[in-house]
Amino acid sequence: MGQAAKVIPEKIYFKIGEVCDIVGVQAHVLRYWETEFSQLSPQKNRSGQRSYRRRDVEIALKIKELLYDDMYTIAGARKKLQNEGRPEAPKLKIVHPERRGSSADETAPGLFDEDEELEDLVIDETLAAGLNGEQKEALRNLTSQLLELREMLKTEQTREAADHLRGQRI
Repeated sequence: MGQAAKVIPEKIYFKIGEVCDIVGVQAHVLRYWETEFSQLSPQKNRSGQRSYRRRDVEIALKIKELLYDDMYTIAGARKKLQNEGRPEAPKLKIVHPERRGSSADETAPGLFDEDEELEDLVIDETLAAGLNGEQKEALRNLTSQLLELREMLKTEQTREAADHLRGQRI
């Protein structure tokens, strides 16, 4: 019952119709799989159309193999994918020692509380495995720039809040 290996074109993003052709299922099946398998999560562009990455296509092919060839149930395939996914995947934590104890953190208590997970940004090695060294470095640089922007926003909001308080005292 095994199928010949599918060739995935060298593209960054795939439309849902292209993924349907590669995987051999209809669009509604892919959309259903998205609800059942957290690993299958295409991005949506500005117009709301799904943009599948190569990894999404590979996962869809694996799901089809588990369901159609290996005869797993949805629950069984989900469990198998979770077990295969990342049992002991090491994670790299991006740490910025120069940010620890910075004055912006102390002068703006309560600001950005909902964004605290940015403090502990993590690059998952299994996701980064498909990236070359240059792409990984670009990702690290982007992360660093985003954190710098966040600090700039914190500082600006702190300054605006202080100016507002000074205005109320007068």
